[in-house]
Amino acid sequence: MSLTLEMVYDLLTEAGLLKEFITPAGWHMERAKLPQLSFSKLSYDSRQTDSETLFFCKGLNFKEEYLQGALAQGLQVYLADQPYETDAACALITTDIRKAMAVISMAFYRYPQEKLKIVAFTGTKGKTTAAYFTHGILQEATGGKTALLSTMNTTLDGKSFFKSHLTTPESLDLYQMMAEAVANGMTHLVMEVSSQAYKTQRVYGLQYDVGIFLNISPDHISPIEHPTFDDYFYCKRQLLAHSKVMILDADMDYFDLVAETCERLGTPTYTYGRNAGDYRVTTNAKNQNEFYVENRVDPLKITGNYRIKLAGDFNQDNATAAIIAAVLLGATTEDAYRALSEVLVPGRMVLLQTPLGATVYIDYAHNYISLKLLLEFAKKQSQGRVLVVLGSPGNKALSRRQDFGQVLSELADIAILTADDPAFEDPKDIADEIAAAITNPEVLLHFEMDRRQAIRQALTMSQPKDVVIIAGKGLDPQQKVQGVDVFYEGDYTIAKEWIDEQN
Repeated sequence: MSLTLEMVYDLLTEAGLLKEFITPAGWHMERAKLPQLSFSKLSYDSRQTDSETLFFCKGLNFKEEYLQGALAQGLQVYLADQPYETDAACALITTDIRKAMAVISMAFYRYPQEKLKIVAFTGTKGKTTAAYFTHGILQEATGGKTALLSTMNTTLDGKSFFKSHLTTPESLDLYQMMAEAVANGMTHLVMEVSSQAYKTQRVYGLQYDVGIFLNISPDHISPIEHPTFDDYFYCKRQLLAHSKVMILDADMDYFDLVAETCERLGTPTYTYGRNAGDYRVTTNAKNQNEFYVENRVDPLKITGNYRIKLAGDFNQDNATAAIIAAVLLGATTEDAYRALSEVLVPGRMVLLQTPLGATVYIDYAHNYISLKLLLEFAKKQSQGRVLVVLGSPGNKALSRRQDFGQVLSELADIAILTADDPAFEDPKDIADEIAAAITNPEVLLHFEMDRRQAIRQALTMSQPKDVVIIAGKGLDPQQKVQGVDVFYEGDYTIAKEWIDEQN
């Protein structure tokens, strides 16, 4: 794969993103004054550059020294949103570096999105679960030709999985992954689209065959992410303008605004929910893992009974969204029934039992709405107490700390506050902020910054009929501490080890 400098110029000009270009001869706009150069590689990592690389100077933490280091390695052309004093053969100056990277990346990788049917999920919670459900159904329907980009894991061949670094990759990585998926024979792609993906233009110009908006509640509110809920919600709603068909949870907060936006855009919409929507979801009273989807008109012909392995009616709602999405792209209800009964989602509602009879759920719940739904479920299941092991990430999503305090006040009996990817913050300081937001004096508080010991403490304290919730990390085998990914056994491994010891 390659691009010439003239082709890059044309792409930027057509998109209205080029301010000027700079060569040793001066500042120009005329295409004829471009040097004759070509690129066999794109990069935003200065350490991965050479004479045939087009380098993107992007990011809040970008430093000019990175560019100078790349030039020392033979780099000839860079693209930035401001000029730097260098001896580069050419500098392309753009009005928006991230949009430019998206436009150039899709062209460099020969527009792989046009060779895939793409399903995109957004929402505050449930994206990963719904994406896994959809992936499972489409795998059944396509004979294993469905790729997946999720918060937890990525597969580009439908078989092998690797850990994801971002919910939605940077545009350059995104199109590289899509191209690899196409080369592997994939025909479909299921992906999660985060609010940050729109905030930072990672998916600029990308259109989806089916978009799903699961829910919305305040999250990722901080100086380095979204300054307000309105900004967060607006970024989420960009999916509506870039999807051929939308699927909406009719029970979600702010549903009217989302539905009205779809109507104004002329986007066909399917809705589902327990209390409203085209397709109604009902849990089987005799089997909590079975549910019924019904629509008297039923244009998609999906009315029927389904079964999933995950507990919780919220997971059945996610499965319903997945059924609608997959059927819109050619799957059958038989595909959905077979696949859903087998799908497992890493780190979601992993169930264990202590020797004394306490129920343990290990779940990736890491924001207000996911934790609230999880604890509401635990309250219904528990004939005893609800014990929660919980932390909050450092240096991001600062609003979660107060949110967690609110949920614990409402639904927990005992809270053991601990570390969860503290980054450059002191985990005890984070725990203190959560504790300060707990207004219910009857919630028993414990502090243990060693997450392993916090989990063992909760299990030791548990009694028959209690429910223990270990929330936040799921099966994540790392803790982010002081800028380094430190090995961590994982919540499940630690809990299972304690149970095995007791047995």
